[in-house]
Amino acid sequence: MSPQKLPWYDAIWLRQYLLAKEILGRVRPDLLADFVAAFDRLRTRPGFTTQHVRRVFDDTTIKTIQQTIRGLRTDRIKTHETKTLGRLLVHGHPYFTQLQRELTPFVSELAGEKVEPSYNFLSLYTKFGVCPIHMDAPRAKWTLDICIEQTEPWPIHFSQVIPWQENFGHTGENWQEELKRDPQLKFTAHTLHPGEAILFSGSSQWHYRNPLAPASGQGSCKLLFFHYVPEGMAQIADATKWAQIFGVPELREVDQVTG
Repeated sequence: MSPQKLPWYDAIWLRQYLLAKEILGRVRPDLLADFVAAFDRLRTRPGFTTQHVRRVFDDTTIKTIQQTIRGLRTDRIKTHETKTLGRLLVHGHPYFTQLQRELTPFVSELAGEKVEPSYNFLSLYTKFGVCPIHMDAPRAKWTLDICIEQTEPWPIHFSQVIPWQENFGHTGENWQEELKRDPQLKFTAHTLHPGEAILFSGSSQWHYRNPLAPASGQGSCKLLFFHYVPEGMAQIADATKWAQIFGVPELREVDQVTG
């Protein structure tokens, strides 16, 4: 499949990676194997399974998080995903960034490797909330998904760990439902309650939430997403740095890849 046709909404990075391989195959085939090997630590070991954490923060911290959310300035809240995913977003709030840093040793232990913070955001899902099936870019190799508040349980589904989908074979309008029904992916559902979290590998596990569809007609779910990369891998996970890292100016072409 052409990189341009990878259909899930967060497939830009993988399109860039595949395009970079094509470019190197043309202009620097001698570097191609080294380029591929440079990403080994961003790939997830097959034996990893999602880790359900029953208590991430103490009660005082949870209350402070809730107060921070209630006190958010409107100019910090992004609305560009309200129509597509039914949520509002807050990126990189200083308090949440501090909490993410403090959790780094804990996440390293859960992940089985030393990690460093990548980025974070608060997701404020409305009654129209949905999370279509997708995989993340390796900047989110590890994600700690923390439930802060919700009107009702909202399961999230994960596949087993699989390789990056360089040869994605599903086509047509029903590709999402085909993936969800694929027995080889071994999807499991996890339900978070306030104060609980899941650590998963978003770049190597398909994941999704079905539409929230609250029985009451009103619903919401407030989630914190703390994303981590293996220690020392932040630069290589950034496609805009590849031309410089590998000394191949032609790799700047990947910067033009968009969703």
